[in-house]
Amino acid sequence: MSGHSKWSTIKRKKGENDAAMAKVFTKIGREIAVAVKEGGADPASNSKLKNVIAKAKAANIPNDNIERAIKKAAGEGSTANYEENIYEGYGPGGIAVLIETLTDNKNLTAGNLRHYFDKYGGNMGQNGCVSFMFSRYGVLAVEKEGVDEETLMDAALEAGAVDFLSDDEAVYEIRTEPGDIGTVRDILECDDYKFVLAEVQYIPSNYTRLEGEDALKAMAKMLEMFEEDDDVQNVWHNWENEEDAEQYM
Repeated sequence: MSGHSKWSTIKRKKGENDAAMAKVFTKIGREIAVAVKEGGADPASNSKLKNVIAKAKAANIPNDNIERAIKKAAGEGSTANYEENIYEGYGPGGIAVLIETLTDNKNLTAGNLRHYFDKYGGNMGQNGCVSFMFSRYGVLAVEKEGVDEETLMDAALEAGAVDFLSDDEAVYEIRTEPGDIGTVRDILECDDYKFVLAEVQYIPSNYTRLEGEDALKAMAKMLEMFEEDDDVQNVWHNWENEEDAEQYM
């Protein structure tokens, strides 16, 4: 996660090719499978599934694909048995990294992540080594075009948001307590607001800047390896100047 919001990175990925979008759906499909297994296939009574559906829609995944994934997860023949885990470590220059995974082979996943860290000059640490540097929030993003800032801010805070940020050029960012993201989203949707991002994020309390081509390239390649791994759902970090390394990603 770079700067004040992950939106700049997400926006870039939204423009990538069909293969990249297919990988996004694979990852969200796993989240759907876990949510259905834990709370059933009805989003009206399963808030976790409802949140994943909102995330999928914000990622431009078609409704038909979402419905098929839910039916598949709820089917008698479903054998999905994914386990949620978080791994922590440091990248080049001491960049703090948090990795969320969903896997049916924890040992293999851990080994792969350790390899990615080692290959690019980082190291995987123990639980708690960097998580204290992050706070967990629900994050909703609304495109600025055609939206009145003051009206949206008032509506968001009244709905239960804990913060409202407008410093991004493209979007307004609404932050909630993790458990309140669904409630705030539902209230704002009733006011016809549309979200280009709707997910729970780990937001760093401070940021680290990398200098030098080697460090920038190594960190960019490390993140690319993490994000290409099917078992990795999200990667959060406190790299301030990620945009400086876009040429290497």
